[in-house]
Amino acid sequence: MTRMSLLADDVAGKRFLAILAILCVVVPVANLLVPSDSALHLSTYTVTLLGKYLCYALLAIAADLVWGYLGILSLGHGAFFSLGGYAMGMYLMRQIGDRGVYGNPDLPDFMVFLNWSELPWFWSGFDQFWFAMLMVVLVPGVLAYIFGFLAFRSRVTGVYLSIMTQALTYALMLAFFRNEMGFGGNNGLTDFKDLLGFSLQSDATRVGLFMASALALALGYVLCRYIVQSRLGLVAVAVRDAESRTRFIGYRVEHAKLWIFTFSAVLAGIAGALYVPQVGIINPNEFSPLNSIELIVWVAVGGRATLIGAVVGAVAVNYGKTVLTAALPEVWLFVLGALFVIVTVYFPQGLVGLKSMMMRARA
Repeated sequence: MTRMSLLADDVAGKRFLAILAILCVVVPVANLLVPSDSALHLSTYTVTLLGKYLCYALLAIAADLVWGYLGILSLGHGAFFSLGGYAMGMYLMRQIGDRGVYGNPDLPDFMVFLNWSELPWFWSGFDQFWFAMLMVVLVPGVLAYIFGFLAFRSRVTGVYLSIMTQALTYALMLAFFRNEMGFGGNNGLTDFKDLLGFSLQSDATRVGLFMASALALALGYVLCRYIVQSRLGLVAVAVRDAESRTRFIGYRVEHAKLWIFTFSAVLAGIAGALYVPQVGIINPNEFSPLNSIELIVWVAVGGRATLIGAVVGAVAVNYGKTVLTAALPEVWLFVLGALFVIVTVYFPQGLVGLKSMMMRARA
């Protein structure tokens, strides 16, 4: 990666952060201050949709960090996203109290329905926001650290590592589907009421979640950008391009892999935690390996190893999904598959590389 490309990407990054700042001003004004009958009014549904896109963008950046710069094709980042979402969902369930269907102040409705007599030990502490946020970071991070420590120490690479990450998320999906696990079974966690005392149905709360998602995305981008420009990032690129040679000249390849992989998992968990209160539900389907594969498509479409491309791909693909699944739901998967093939074959640098590709063609 040349210094010129780094400077160009820095310019794109500054523009991206400026756009996020503008959105944080325009969206609240258009939703809360502009009258609902005005053409400039932004509906709460649209605000929530934009918030979802920002969460997906943060998840895509996390995936691009390990795939684009480290060379690890992780098909299990959906698991870290879901674990962060479940941690937030458990906090939101504890906030319902006696307002549930069965009116039990201590047990969530699904536990009352299943005749549970007491709250499981692993639900303790989730009535406190700080504890839930700690778990949002720790649970995905610790799982990624343990998995990475075992896999990288054993020097598992390539397609074998990808299969292992996919097996991890599939195993978690099967586990969370079981009612006896205490996470709501196939229905998952839903019917959330409020967050930090603010109603989740309130327009102001939705705007606040959107702004929190934008802030998390901005911080996530800045931190990832710092990492890829640091010595650790340069080692990661060396590992991606020539792992054996990098190990031979004395670098601890396993350490670089482990810390970047763990940090990426933490980002994915934070994205999941912000996603859940906006969509109002978290269930085991979020662990589906297909979701992790679709995540890789976002990064490939936007542009691998650019960070900005991951954001562009996540927003563009999910916007297309929103439009097509409403108009032609049976066509979406074919379009997604065709898009991935076309980008991989004809535009390997993704959407963000189209400009430079056309300039080279003219030259």
